[in-house]
Amino acid sequence: MQIIEFQKKLLMYPVFSLQDVQKIAPNFNRIQLDRWQKKGYIKRIKKEYYYFTDKEIDQNFLFYLSNKIYSPSYVSLEKAFQYYDFILEEIFQITSVSSKKTTKFTSSIGNFRYRHIKPSIFFGYRMLDYGKQKILLAEPEKAVLDYLYLNPRLKAAADFHEMRINKQEFLEKIDFKKLQRFMKAFENKSLSRRVKIFLNTVKND
Repeated sequence: MQIIEFQKKLLMYPVFSLQDVQKIAPNFNRIQLDRWQKKGYIKRIKKEYYYFTDKEIDQNFLFYLSNKIYSPSYVSLEKAFQYYDFILEEIFQITSVSSKKTTKFTSSIGNFRYRHIKPSIFFGYRMLDYGKQKILLAEPEKAVLDYLYLNPRLKAAADFHEMRINKQEFLEKIDFKKLQRFMKAFENKSLSRRVKIFLNTVKND
């Protein structure tokens, strides 16, 4: 198979794995991937994951890549805060949550960190269109709850003030009824108390 034909067959995959390749070419010789990598047509990200080097590396690509290389997961925490303009500083690491164990991956095109949450609270994400694929990204309310749940040291108004939340964007984008509904699923009284303090701090900042 020539590289042009191969690329056309995998057009729907911004990032592809050996498993994806086997779906379109069951008898494909994986040695060919090594040859194409040496020629600069493709690049390996980690283990069996690759992308075509002419692919634009933008935020959506990195979000999709984050979902793809460690599944199930969705982008959340600081990176979701940046996406929704809740914080102004640049976040270079893609931060996600997963029902699998906490881990991180470092590659030439980005750093990816995953925090574990229990399966019962693995929800509250939206699916963004990315070509023929989907990107899983926390809804604004769930990103807030994920962050506070995974950072229990943040308890007092002073702690939340240091987060420097963009009040205008936050109040425009947060559905407070949805946040309360999501919070009930955590079944965590300590989290509920801290969320209340957090919200009061942001509203009165």
